[in-house]
Amino acid sequence: MKNIVVIGAGTMGNGIAHTFAQSGFQVSLVDVKQENLDRAIKTITTNLDRIIAKGNLTEEEKTSTLGNITTFTDLKDAAPKADLIVEAATENLDLKLRIFGQMDELSPAHCILATNTSSISITQIAAATKRPEKVIGMHFMNPVPIMKLVEIIKGYSTSKETFDEIFELSKKLGKVPTEVNDYPGFVANRILMPMINEAIETLYNGVAGVEEIDTVMKLGMAHPMGPLQLADFIGLDVCLAILNVMYEGFKNPKYAPNPLLVNMVMAGKKGVKSGEGFYDYSESKKAEKVSKMFLK
Repeated sequence: MKNIVVIGAGTMGNGIAHTFAQSGFQVSLVDVKQENLDRAIKTITTNLDRIIAKGNLTEEEKTSTLGNITTFTDLKDAAPKADLIVEAATENLDLKLRIFGQMDELSPAHCILATNTSSISITQIAAATKRPEKVIGMHFMNPVPIMKLVEIIKGYSTSKETFDEIFELSKKLGKVPTEVNDYPGFVANRILMPMINEAIETLYNGVAGVEEIDTVMKLGMAHPMGPLQLADFIGLDVCLAILNVMYEGFKNPKYAPNPLLVNMVMAGKKGVKSGEGFYDYSESKKAEKVSKMFLK
């Protein structure tokens, strides 16, 4: 396995491309907009510079990593030589089904089709292809170049050969792969998202403020980041999408997203990516509570 295609140049996509490229793989990064690709390469370059500053990478290795990445705006130009395609598009089922149909049509028969979905059924995604035995979940954690965990999720038809190959490949990336079965939210988000949702519920009910809730979880539970700050970092729209998938999948009210989260996303308050969420990132990343407007 030498040629990797990554679909989506956003936060997760550029991180996945960075990780594969730094491990010596030839990476084709695909996005529908050239501006997204340009931004992704800039982000990867900045992140490589940070690694160099810490003494964990040389300038030569940075040059080699960037040289391993080629960008495309059309999947049909990248897919024909792919050994593995990793889809890292928005957490939207219809979009993923369309992309997987294209991946299946355009890639060679031996190519494994993986998704970085954080909650959607691998079995359902695989049904959009004619090679369900070669469809698998590779759920990387953000930031991808730093976080060690990769959830490896088998669909109903995923073959043992496909699973074993992706499991070993993840080790070659310096990751710790963990086998997970195909249920909504898998393990990471099935546990994490209800906690984030409960933190939002706590704020919504006026039990404590944003910084106070995060302080309790950081100092009392030894979490490196409070749940509301983490939600901002993940993206409130992503949190909402995952909770909706879990709510639909389990039909359990404990997964129903809090109204405050729904309102914030509708208002465009998506966290770090929009410059504003539970904290204000627009002015020197000064922590300011912005959710009070929804509590009136």
